[in-house]
Amino acid sequence: MSVGKTIEKLLRGESDANIRFEEITHLLEVKGFRMRISGSHHIFTRPGVLERINLQREGSRAKPYQVRQVRKILAQYKLL
Repeated sequence: MSVGKTIEKLLRGESDANIRFEEITHLLEVKGFRMRISGSHHIFTRPGVLERINLQREGSRAKPYQVRQVRKILAQYKLL
């Protein structure tokens, strides 16, 4: 799926439980975040962004509350 479609899905906020883990990790990497993995935690950081984004898989999907956190941080830093 394209980054544009992932952003669209993220902005709509209707399908937080249906965003694939790979979609959201790819979006963050395209937006300049660096990923490191610690066990089951995928931790994303970016210069200029104070918060760390911590994602975990729930099957092939991202956890809905973590998708909401990603949306909030990307909107806060005007990265959408």
